[in-house]
Amino acid sequence: MDVSIDAITNNIQLALAPVFLLTAVATLINAISGRLARTVDRMRTIQNALYEGKFKDQESLKHMEVEANEAKIRGRLCTAAIFFDVLSGVFISLTVLELFFFQAGAARSLQTSYVIWTFVLGLISFMTSLLIVLAEVVYAYRSAGWRAPRNY
Repeated sequence: MDVSIDAITNNIQLALAPVFLLTAVATLINAISGRLARTVDRMRTIQNALYEGKFKDQESLKHMEVEANEAKIRGRLCTAAIFFDVLSGVFISLTVLELFFFQAGAARSLQTSYVIWTFVLGLISFMTSLLIVLAEVVYAYRSAGWRAPRNY
């Protein structure tokens, strides 16, 4: 095992390269969490208005029930996207650890295919999260109250 400062620096650089992907993962989690928070707030507002009987006519009442259900679906999509984004972060973190230990010579007995699989699974999870976010954004736009009754 080479313990020169150049070898240590090289090992750290190699192991930390995927950390830039972790920054993207964290940024996406933050964005999705904001969308989820707004969706939950909207759902609570609608439910409180429904329970308090603020909507007297059937058309407004029906519209609000539909909007509450749509908010629930959006919340589920956001939750699924966060799940896959966190899973991506776990796989990328495992990749960083594996690269560091491989470069340090501490895990020579492990196969290098572990690094490949954790990195690929991390990317697949990240892409899945992105696709779910895209679906949620499209659904949010399509379910917006463009045809809401005038009296609500």
